[in-house]
Amino acid sequence: MKKLFLLIVPLFILLGFVSVRPEAGILFYGAGDSTKLEPKPVYAQEIQLMTQLLDNYHYSKIRLNDSLSSVILDAYIKTLDNNKSYFHASDIESFEKYRYELDDAAKNGDLAPTYHIYEVFRQRFIERIDYVQNELIGKEFDFTKDEYYETDRSEIAWAATSEDLNDLWRKIIKSQMLSSVLIDKKDDETKENVSKRYERLRKSIGQYMTDDVFQLYMNAVAEAYDPHTNYFSPKTAERFRMNMSLSLEGIGARLQTENDYTKVVQVMPGGPAFKSELLDENDRIIGVAQGKKGEMVDVIGWRIDEVVKLIKGPKGTTVRLQLLPAETGVNGPSEEIVLVREKIKLEDQEAKKKIIPIRKDGKNYKLGVITIPSFYMDFEAFRKNDPDYNSTTRDVKRLVGELKKEGIDGLMIDLRNNGGGSLAEAIDLTGLFIKDGPVVQVKTSDPKKPAEVNKDNDPQIVYNGPLTVMINRFSASASEIFAGAIQDYKRGVVVGEQTYGKGTVQTVVDLSRYIVGKEDVGQVKLTMQKFYRVTGSSTQHLGVSPDINFPSAFEAEAFGESSQPSALPWDQIEGTKFELTDKISDKTISALNETYNTRLKEDASLQDLVQETAELKKNLENTRISLNKTKRKKEIDDAEKRRSSTDELEGSVLDSETVSRKKRSDKVDIDDPYLKEGILILANLIKVAGLG
Repeated sequence: MKKLFLLIVPLFILLGFVSVRPEAGILFYGAGDSTKLEPKPVYAQEIQLMTQLLDNYHYSKIRLNDSLSSVILDAYIKTLDNNKSYFHASDIESFEKYRYELDDAAKNGDLAPTYHIYEVFRQRFIERIDYVQNELIGKEFDFTKDEYYETDRSEIAWAATSEDLNDLWRKIIKSQMLSSVLIDKKDDETKENVSKRYERLRKSIGQYMTDDVFQLYMNAVAEAYDPHTNYFSPKTAERFRMNMSLSLEGIGARLQTENDYTKVVQVMPGGPAFKSELLDENDRIIGVAQGKKGEMVDVIGWRIDEVVKLIKGPKGTTVRLQLLPAETGVNGPSEEIVLVREKIKLEDQEAKKKIIPIRKDGKNYKLGVITIPSFYMDFEAFRKNDPDYNSTTRDVKRLVGELKKEGIDGLMIDLRNNGGGSLAEAIDLTGLFIKDGPVVQVKTSDPKKPAEVNKDNDPQIVYNGPLTVMINRFSASASEIFAGAIQDYKRGVVVGEQTYGKGTVQTVVDLSRYIVGKEDVGQVKLTMQKFYRVTGSSTQHLGVSPDINFPSAFEAEAFGESSQPSALPWDQIEGTKFELTDKISDKTISALNETYNTRLKEDASLQDLVQETAELKKNLENTRISLNKTKRKKEIDDAEKRRSSTDELEGSVLDSETVSRKKRSDKVDIDDPYLKEGILILANLIKVAGLG
């Protein structure tokens, strides 16, 4: 199987559900600097070359035309003004002259429209900063008035006048002031803190250069084809290389801008955030401080790369984060956590095992759990012919052997929050549980070329006993390949949530191969292939649907591939021949679901999980913040009470250091309600299928 290595190396990590993409967000310009930004001559060559690559090699085979030009314009405007807080409706109307011209401009290397739109944004941004500092920070706000600030303005019309924007910013600043008041800050201190926030913005906005504007626009062009196609500037390409080496120093979290907030989209396995169990997906970071006593810098409204600069730092140093936890939402109480930065290494992401003994229906079971954070492979060691190189498959094979020696009755593979990794490892790992045969099909867009069938050619089965695979919304790509194959072969039972639904493959093209000169040029990450299950179904959008569905707060339209407007569609190709196992039948799945549904009606802890999930879903969907002090305080108090009641239930099994936050769902511990249900289903599988 490792003969695929040379083909797969360029795709490592690019198979993950979270694209490693350039920082998005608004660009700032110094209020006192009237220098007009101009594109470098080499940019014309770069955009012309990128459009040729996209037209000729992107999987979609769509051409850069008027229709795509319209998409690019909307995407670029959104990139600059994500929450409709700066541009006027008249500005947007004035940009309409470019709606069907950007395709021709790109082909001709003309970036004048790009920089004109940015200059208008720059002017509007300066106007807003001036208004905040001159008119709002010294204002006395009436916190008894019953009004709201809507943090998600995506469906709201652009402001028609300056007065409309003035009212919007009045609410923004009022909300920020109220947040400070509610944590018992004095009026003068509150005003000083908000003033400092916008002073920092004004101070930093002169640091952005022409390459920042170019990168944002190039991404608007690239992502019009699909969300995983990106442009990397030379600086961003270097950061991407460091990401692939898995040796970044920091807290180990990927972030993105959502409305006014910096949201956690992935907690990287093995990093400080993951190990601490204090930071979760969908938490919002609203403040960053250095060391144990450094000033907490408010980062609401900041662009993402500015927030990242504050959070990153040398190994061994401390950073404090102020959060709005996902479990209580934008109307809940904020919370401060302390993390020590570390270097994130490959070995921190290795598979881990645990044995969980349980008693069910009068019988004792010893059940093994192997948690796989990512599909990894030590490529450097493999290249050097190191016989002890680390890989997911090798590690899991060893762990399974150890578990078998300890006499386990059944095995669970936990793939929750596993965003993918090496294709070869997903195939080889599947081979540990099936005799041999096809695992995944990979296809280009050429209708004349049949799909390439990637097979497990090793007839050895390392584990042939009862097997379940646990997945969630954030299991993606290589995880979906493995889980889908286990399900299609009827080798095991898949439990949990529907997966992310990323069924595309990317490769990176270095533009310096084609553009020779003194100027550094960037790279393009390009979608060129799609995955298909052995049945012929694409994993795009659909992902893998579990045989037994657990409660989920994450809808595909908000947290999956389907949330991306430019995502490639689902389709189906001809299936390939494969030999089903005799391990799992439809009757077995039906019996397991019947038992699980009975527990849903009768088990108090499972009912609590359903209720907590519904509450989390409600909090994630709530984007409206009350500007009335009494109402806002009640919302915070209510959220705190709900969380406290949950903590009290967990307090008997959690230590004092972790009781303040709900435990991570991917921690291998029976306290984890999802793992608990998965273990009970595994025990029931042993009983129902007579596999004990």
